[in-house]
Amino acid sequence: MGAVTMRDNREPVDRIRSVSRALRVLEEVGASRAPLTVKAIARRCELNLSTAYHLVRTLTYEGYLARDTDGRYVLGSSVARLYQDLLASFARRPGVHAVLRQLSATTRRTAYLGRFVSGRIVVTDVVEGPESPYLEDLEAGLEVAAHATVIGKVLLASLPRARRAAYLSAQGMRRFTARTLIDTEALEVELAGAAGGPILEHGQFRDGVSCVGALVNRPDDPWAVVSSTRADEVPPEVVWHTQRAAQDLAVAI
Repeated sequence: MGAVTMRDNREPVDRIRSVSRALRVLEEVGASRAPLTVKAIARRCELNLSTAYHLVRTLTYEGYLARDTDGRYVLGSSVARLYQDLLASFARRPGVHAVLRQLSATTRRTAYLGRFVSGRIVVTDVVEGPESPYLEDLEAGLEVAAHATVIGKVLLASLPRARRAAYLSAQGMRRFTARTLIDTEALEVELAGAAGGPILEHGQFRDGVSCVGALVNRPDDPWAVVSSTRADEVPPEVVWHTQRAAQDLAVAI
């Protein structure tokens, strides 16, 4: 699996702190439910006010922030452009998206495709279905909680145990529901029980939501195809169609 590389979380000796601060500003503005003043940005980012003003002015000039009529700031159009560039970088082939669309149309459930992108497990394509709940944390371009989602579990299972442990150590194992596995040994038992077959998850990421996932076996770039359903169990026909989609995707690539 030469294409699957782990992200290095060690601080580089030549880290440029102004870049880190600018990225922190974007993260805080993006995470806010309302536009922020420069003073609020400075407080949230633990910056002195003059530094915050310099960063905000630069980011606004470059289009990464936008100032509203009240003098508060939101994310700018350059962020949207980068997001579209990210989606384009996934190189979603028409045949691949067609398989997901067919899976969703047949099962009436939402179909997801996940891959390793720069060493992290990311949703790379989604087709919404009417009998699945909308999950705001599982949109194209977003990194997933590998230990709690089927997308993550399928792709973690494709890694050697040592690399799986390293991934989980770097990511952490946050609890999402009472059913979330937050112990690596318990997760290992669950993955071993799947033994190369479909992986099912019931309420570990969201209460009342179950998912099934299958591996699209590619030697250097494994993919996961997943269906979600609004229930405590996954209907057998949804499991079958998801496995079939994995076979079709292997041909469509």
